[in-house]
Amino acid sequence: MPPSSNPAPPEEPIRREATRRLVVATANPGKLREFRALLEGLAFELVSLADLELPSPQETGASFLANALLKARHAAALSGSAAVADDSGLEVDALNGAPGIYSARYAGVDADDAANNRKLMQALAGVAAAQRGARYRCALAFVEGAQDAAPLTAESSWEGFILDAPRGSGGFGYDPYFWLPELSRTAAELEPAQKNALSHRGKAMRALRDALAARAMSAPGPRSRRV
Repeated sequence: MPPSSNPAPPEEPIRREATRRLVVATANPGKLREFRALLEGLAFELVSLADLELPSPQETGASFLANALLKARHAAALSGSAAVADDSGLEVDALNGAPGIYSARYAGVDADDAANNRKLMQALAGVAAAQRGARYRCALAFVEGAQDAAPLTAESSWEGFILDAPRGSGGFGYDPYFWLPELSRTAAELEPAQKNALSHRGKAMRALRDALAARAMSAPGPRSRRV
């Protein structure tokens, strides 16, 4: 019997995930670097508020998570893109949790890292090393748009102590003073990959990545095969 002349059905094409713009609701280049490292491999092109010359909102929330949601929705509304935001900060036990949600502006609205750290050292003057327990906290929020009714969120923390003198030149914020006794180093003395593996933001971001992956898998319609 002669072979069939009917052509074989075409093989289903492999679909590539389209890269989407994701606005990181920050003007802090250190945070943007960490977000890029932590979201590497996902189908997003990350840009910051500063890249788009967009203003930051007033952080009027009463918690880290409330501020993260506020910032993400603000960035999405102004950019028309999906947005992700974090609100993070330092809580010091001897200061009743301060600077907390005011960490970025501890020494004033326009304060830089150096000014914030000076104020922290002044506030802790005379406090014994054993009483300087502290933690970083991070809350993350991802929204598809400003009115997203089901935002993805994640939260985590990182325990340490506050030194009375800085060590290390990496990181940003309070990192040179944030002592990790199990490593005998400050956060500013860690390599970026090591910091991302241990930090409050790194742990929260991995949880957010899992949530993004779960949402993608449950979305209606054909699933793309990645190549």
